[in-house]
Amino acid sequence: MSYIDGFVIAVPTANKQKFIEHARQFDPIFIELGAIRVFEGWGDDVPDGKVTDFRRAVQATAEETVAFSWVEWPDKATRDAAMKKMMEDPRMDPSTPGNPPMPFDGKRMIFGGFEPVVEVKA
Repeated sequence: MSYIDGFVIAVPTANKQKFIEHARQFDPIFIELGAIRVFEGWGDDVPDGKVTDFRRAVQATAEETVAFSWVEWPDKATRDAAMKKMMEDPRMDPSTPGNPPMPFDGKRMIFGGFEPVVEVKA
């Protein structure tokens, strides 16, 4: 079974197009390094919860939209090797000249790696 990296971030709503452009520039690197697919989702129906919710999880303000993304890898070993390569890749370093800044506050991003335990397909 594959391995999934999941991400939830708060993006200034005014930066939606910058977010899309950022994803189009950087997501192909995941594929180059072995990912099966990359998904970027822009919050459309993200309700406020009574105890917690996506917005609170990333401290989103009224001027921000929650984005939900994931990267699917064939297995954890491929993901671990790719993450190591990404940390060394100047294309992933925002301080590299020519690389655009992230269009969101990366300090409020939540992320993690997940081993699928159930998969149901149509």
